[in-house]
Amino acid sequence: MVENEHLSEKAKQDLNLVEEALAGNQLAYATLMERYRDSIYFMMLKMVKNPDDADDLTIEAFGKAFSRIDQYSPSFAFSTWLFKIASNNCIDFIRKKRIQLTSMDSGIAKDDGEKMHVDVKSSALNPEETIIQGQRVVHMRLLVSKLKPKYRDLVEKRYFEELSYEEIADQMNLPLGTVKAQLFRARDFLAAMMDKTKDTI
Repeated sequence: MVENEHLSEKAKQDLNLVEEALAGNQLAYATLMERYRDSIYFMMLKMVKNPDDADDLTIEAFGKAFSRIDQYSPSFAFSTWLFKIASNNCIDFIRKKRIQLTSMDSGIAKDDGEKMHVDVKSSALNPEETIIQGQRVVHMRLLVSKLKPKYRDLVEKRYFEELSYEEIADQMNLPLGTVKAQLFRARDFLAAMMDKTKDTI
């Protein structure tokens, strides 16, 4: 990638991480996620006003960004690209759920103080993106397969089968609170596994 000389120091660090991720370094993905997880989460929470949905949308945003990371162009900051993917994905979710969309005319402030305006348009994958996403899903499934069975089942139902918390609770005969708590713990385990997994996947 050709580096944009106008990028901030943080953006240049992000670009290095993107290049490492493209080279197969799974730790680079984990580092990028750690850098922006809170910012993305709070942006999602501001848009949907529901912590559970915001948490899921945060995971989805990183999944979509990482599945098409080879399309990132350093002509602008990685954070801007990531926030755009996250906001577009969230808008699609809002449309499907028919949630009242908070006015975004004033934009959303990022960590560096820059304001990003939400561009309402679809984030549907084209055929090439679908193939790339499939490769990333294989990697993620490998990580998920290493979880304890009770956590693996929950993650598969929530993120691969896309069941709601209520549907999972019904299927597994578990209290709704237990499902949410164990999924939260499972996501922590996955994040820890990503930290430890470097070039093995």
